[in-house]
Amino acid sequence: MSSADTHRTETAIPEFKQLMGHPAPLWMLFMSEFWERFAFYGIRWALVLYIVAQFHDGSASGQADANLTYGSYLALVYAAAIFGGYIADKFLGYQRSILTGAVIMAAGLFMISVPNEMVFKFGLATIVVGNGLFKPIISTIVGKLYAVSDERRDSGFTIFYMGINAGAFVAPLLTGWLAQQVFGTDEAPAYKYVFIAAGIGMLISMVWFYLGRSQLKGVGAHAEGAESMLRVALVVLGAVAMIPVVYFLLSVGGEALQVVLSTMFVVLVGMLIIEGVREGKVARDRTIAMLIIFVFNILFWMFFEQAGSSFTFLADEIVNRDLGGFIFPTAWFQSVNSVAIILFAPVIAWIWIRLAKVSANPSIPRKFGLGLLFNGLAFLLLMFVLSRMVGADNKIPFWSLVAVYVIQSVGELCLSPIGLSMVTKLAPVRVVGLGMGGWFLSTGIGNNLSGIFASRVSGESGMTTASALSGYTFGFWALLAAGIVLFLAAPLVNKLMHGVK
Repeated sequence: MSSADTHRTETAIPEFKQLMGHPAPLWMLFMSEFWERFAFYGIRWALVLYIVAQFHDGSASGQADANLTYGSYLALVYAAAIFGGYIADKFLGYQRSILTGAVIMAAGLFMISVPNEMVFKFGLATIVVGNGLFKPIISTIVGKLYAVSDERRDSGFTIFYMGINAGAFVAPLLTGWLAQQVFGTDEAPAYKYVFIAAGIGMLISMVWFYLGRSQLKGVGAHAEGAESMLRVALVVLGAVAMIPVVYFLLSVGGEALQVVLSTMFVVLVGMLIIEGVREGKVARDRTIAMLIIFVFNILFWMFFEQAGSSFTFLADEIVNRDLGGFIFPTAWFQSVNSVAIILFAPVIAWIWIRLAKVSANPSIPRKFGLGLLFNGLAFLLLMFVLSRMVGADNKIPFWSLVAVYVIQSVGELCLSPIGLSMVTKLAPVRVVGLGMGGWFLSTGIGNNLSGIFASRVSGESGMTTASALSGYTFGFWALLAAGIVLFLAAPLVNKLMHGVK
């Protein structure tokens, strides 16, 4: 057994009080993540619509720019996790990283409520920097509540994932209501209040974690000898210095940003492999297996994240939202994914546990393959309705986009919570935070590609049924091919994992 394996199995885990079959701190982290995701998803539905309305005078020709900005923003949100993971691992500690990131994110959310394009992008840049310190770290702490061999581990991450989606469900409903019913109208939503509500949600997340962190019994606390608040001050100063850099990357976006992200990914691969080699052959092979999965993760999110870009314009312009006189708000489509996750997450978690008891639980790469194939099925449905079910009003049925979100959600449950758990099992033990940052960087690359892809779907004059059909057809075939390849490669990837399930 390698030293890494010994460390993984012998690291002492505190005796936590058990609540509903899991360590009690899981539920505190669940609610902290709920409010952070409320903030994140509260603005998701509004961003592209706001950019077109505020900075392009409502012209459909602004859709391509809005999609690129949205994709770049999401990409940088996840790419920043690589730096946040490293800072938390080596310098700040996990708990302080979460609290610092929460404060910075809240500031950014309040900034984007200012109706000025420069301030708006600086606000997005501030959110990016804060999220890098928060997002990968809270997921890493969840992994530290369980032994690697604990059969509850995957189901614990799935429960945590329900917290993400509970916040994501509530956020569009509340922020959409504030923007369109309380402070604005359907024709002229008051997007300012969407962003303010999200900022308040982020502050609640920070307070919740601050008050509940004693439950962790030292898990994720700063290292001995690193008690000085000077470290926090230095991180804040570094974050402030990074905001203009992120602003610049947001401004260039698209293909130029893709070069930057790809370079970062290559560097990350090198760092993780070097660390894996230092820990021995088993750690090296597990790192390689993790990186293979990262590549397929990029493709999954490239098409899944159409939800906040091209699917938003699809919902706004091409889906028939008239339900017997009630016009279904565009914002509410963003909650369909969350409802599906909340409903299906316990079912999927139960299925994995039941299959494990009869030694039939699909391997990690097979679960990822299922995620890709379900994502592909969603695009197959879009292909069908856009080619066969376009009405005289040039719109597709309401149910079809709802079904697309549901099918994608099943694929997401096969992939995303399993991915979080996978990193905590396969990453070199001394840099698990960096490994989690790598997971989010691969997601970020996929998100940037999603913005580029969505801008092609919208074209220069805005989305049409023809442009949507062409783009989504490509999405189906790409996802189908990737899913098949990963299924075929699963035995090789499993061998590299050396027994990790």
